[in-house]
Amino acid sequence: MEPLNFPPTGPFDVQRREGRLVIRDEVRRRYVRLTPEEWVRQHFLQYLTRELAVPRGLVAVEQKVVVNDQPQRADVVVYDRQGQPLLLVECKAPGTAIRQATFDQSARYNAVLGAPFLVVTNGLDHYACRIDLEARTVGFLDDLPTYEVLLKARTA
Repeated sequence: MEPLNFPPTGPFDVQRREGRLVIRDEVRRRYVRLTPEEWVRQHFLQYLTRELAVPRGLVAVEQKVVVNDQPQRADVVVYDRQGQPLLLVECKAPGTAIRQATFDQSARYNAVLGAPFLVVTNGLDHYACRIDLEARTVGFLDDLPTYEVLLKARTA
């Protein structure tokens, strides 16, 4: 897998099982098929837990979201300590350009979840924003802050 634009991460537990590469997901506590999108997701999960101090127990991977009566899966959802969505993350494969359709997909998920922060990444390019759900505005962030700062910013 290709190098990504994240602080140093790893090591990752990658194995070959039944002819396929799998990677250990520490949040889900199981091995999952290693696809380019999963490579990005695993890097981002380590970034969240190691660099931004997000408690692993407050992270959901492939969280079920029902949009227009259709079951979907949000890549990563970070919750606050009261169990409310705080951050929604949409991961794409490194070869997938981040386009308006990616933001639209995230917006559909977030219409259900109501997280005040959103990240879209393909492992090379990252976009983070704060969403004011009441004013229906979006502001892009230069960097994604730590978990504690996200919690404080939620109420600011």
